[in-house]
Amino acid sequence: MRIAIDLFETAVDLQRQNLRRRHPDATEREIEERLGAWLQDRPGAELGNGQGRPARRFDQDA
Repeated sequence: MRIAIDLFETAVDLQRQNLRRRHPDATEREIEERLGAWLQDRPGAELGNGQGRPARRFDQDA
């Protein structure tokens, strides 16, 4: 579990650095907002990281 958490933290740090390179004039708050948006809706993982179809029990509308 510790390795998985370390990998996640590393990915977040790398994405933060990437955002700083792409948006050099952005404030720290703007970078954190963009990072939060990335964490919520990562391209290629719109339905999460798991394989298969999402369970309906987690849908807010179900």
